[in-house]
Amino acid sequence: MREIIVQKITQAVKEMVQEACFSLAPGVVEMISDAEKNEVNKTAKFALKTLVDNAKLAKDCAIPLCQDTGMAVVFAEVGQDVYFTGGSFRDAVNEGVRQGYKENSLRNSVLDPISRKNTGDNTPSIIHTTLVEGDKVKLTLLPKGFGSENMSKLYMLTPAAGISGVMDKVVEAVAVAGSNPCPPIIVGVGIGGTADYAMLLAKKALLREVGVKSSDPQLAEMEEILLRRINELGIGAQGFGGLATALEVRVEKYPTHIAALPVGVSIQCNAHRVARRLL
Repeated sequence: MREIIVQKITQAVKEMVQEACFSLAPGVVEMISDAEKNEVNKTAKFALKTLVDNAKLAKDCAIPLCQDTGMAVVFAEVGQDVYFTGGSFRDAVNEGVRQGYKENSLRNSVLDPISRKNTGDNTPSIIHTTLVEGDKVKLTLLPKGFGSENMSKLYMLTPAAGISGVMDKVVEAVAVAGSNPCPPIIVGVGIGGTADYAMLLAKKALLREVGVKSSDPQLAEMEEILLRRINELGIGAQGFGGLATALEVRVEKYPTHIAALPVGVSIQCNAHRVARRLL
């Protein structure tokens, strides 16, 4: 059994908020830069270059990449041999979010869904906790902007739809989203499980490292086909047309019921912000 004082969780989350909101995830700037070099549409090319310049400026000046600093989504893989001391794990995560957003003067965007009253400190966050083997804690922070989050889609297909039906719906989701999620985007796809789990798989797919394809050959092929089909839509950077509507498509799957074929689609904007810590 390994003891971890929850104040370490708070400090880690606080640091992750600043890191994620000021810097794109590793590899994203390079992907956007490559897209800019290959773009033939002059307006889209200018938009892509502006995104690269913006990312460099935000990092160098320690300012937010985007005015929408998102709702904090925290994924925690907690070793079953870990024992937290000094308070509640959930409270510690939220305190880290509170401090990180407040001390870096990040926009307060979280409110009650009915009264629309702002909580004033970007809490509570969304926390997904999974028990795993070992005595470590792996934290991943995804500040999710809602220009893209509002474009999320859940499709409950019949099994007869098959792989082609799944891909048609993913492409449809991006087509309907249009320029709203600030392309070029990253598309997370979750197939299987239940309705809620398909959406969680889609969100978790966004956490994958840049350039890493699915280890499942069939899913990796789907990712390639979907990326090509999405880019053929011609929405392009910031909706100006061109070649780069999406930078990557990431597909995850999980067993489901014989009567179901759930498909979740989670779209991420060009400001793909992810921070990680291992404690």
